[in-house]
Amino acid sequence: MHRECADDNAFFLSFLNGPIRKTFKRLPPTAEWGRFRKYVPRMRELEEYCIPETLSLEVLSVLQSLTINNLLLPKLNTLQLGSIDNWLVPYVSLFLSPGITSIFLGFGSDCPRAMIASTVSSLWMPCPGLQNIRLRFPSRDAMITFAVSGMLLAANRNTLQKFDVNSPLTEEACEAVYTLPNLCQLSVHIERETSLPSASLPNLTELTIDCEDEGDWPRLFQGATFGKLESVTFHPRSEEIGDFLGAFERVALSSSMQNTLSRFHVSAPYPWNPNYSSLLPFTQLVNLNIGFSCEDGCASRVDDDMIIDLSRAMPKLQLLKLGYEPCRESTTGVTAKGLLALALHCPNLYYLNIHFQVAGLIAPPPAGPGISISDTETTGSWTGCALKCFVAGETEVPEESALVMAFTLLRIFPRIDSINATAQGWEEIEDAIYESSIVQVSKPPYCTFK
Repeated sequence: MHRECADDNAFFLSFLNGPIRKTFKRLPPTAEWGRFRKYVPRMRELEEYCIPETLSLEVLSVLQSLTINNLLLPKLNTLQLGSIDNWLVPYVSLFLSPGITSIFLGFGSDCPRAMIASTVSSLWMPCPGLQNIRLRFPSRDAMITFAVSGMLLAANRNTLQKFDVNSPLTEEACEAVYTLPNLCQLSVHIERETSLPSASLPNLTELTIDCEDEGDWPRLFQGATFGKLESVTFHPRSEEIGDFLGAFERVALSSSMQNTLSRFHVSAPYPWNPNYSSLLPFTQLVNLNIGFSCEDGCASRVDDDMIIDLSRAMPKLQLLKLGYEPCRESTTGVTAKGLLALALHCPNLYYLNIHFQVAGLIAPPPAGPGISISDTETTGSWTGCALKCFVAGETEVPEESALVMAFTLLRIFPRIDSINATAQGWEEIEDAIYESSIVQVSKPPYCTFK
């Protein structure tokens, strides 16, 4: 938010929470109303996430009296109401104006579905130039689905750039949303057995899909046109995910997506064993985030070989997250060998969250060939990985091994300065890292150069 917009927004909210709310037994002084009428009409942005603490029915009735013949906020272009309770729904129209291009409405669980549907279906009338639409509903509902779909079909298809709604769409609305010519960000919910057209979105850069079954979404990619797609996020809801990454690889490689995709995220709430080799063709990835739960036992199958393959295939990685966080039940995981490969092949990596073996980090690896890096695989001297944040999660480290662990991490990641952990032993490691005078190394440990 620009400084001027922020100041106006702050004045508007402080005024509502001050002269009107606290002294409502009488109208605010003329001077206060004068300031209100001076500043409020020029507001460009209104962001409010704690409405019950700021607004009341009395306040809204006063504001409503100001909009009988005039708009309350005639120059508003951004409206964010993130906590709409049932009593506020009828008053949402107070804040709408023709200049609004970006709108976010979040409805509470106590809001009647009919009132939500009525408000949503008519959004396009007072705001004909909407470019960014973000709506959050407490649950799925057929009435809301028809309201959102009707609003989308009535909106100007040439102005929409961002559409983010956690509600399914009708078949007709699906046909429309997947062919919007200027859409750059899209977030949709796909129900089972939904009829999906092939997408033709030449300007789309970010796509988020909430799906109930792994067999539903691939139809969207078959024969699709994605000329600029950079980010894809999936939220699968099924307990049986199967070869999700394999399915994505097959549909993605049928287009040029592997040449543009830089961020890939799958957030699965259940245990899952991903086939990471399906991601190796996506060499431009910068952020890779594969979520799975270890709640019913460790679900991670991360090992050195897999990490080495990923690091070699994706040298641009900056964020790598495989699993929600390392768990204490893990019997497999990455050792110094795998972490070293990441440091060497992904010099820009700054955030790492993967399962690892403590035993493999507090002692040198057993005798053997280790890691061999040829001259053709390196460019100049090795100056260290950019890693700043290392997620340790629930992984426990014996107290007597804390200093060795700190030294090993510093030798591999000399710029590390933050460790996220919930288990014991990591405070000593973090303290040792902070106190260490080691800031860089000429080459990593346990590594032979040909």
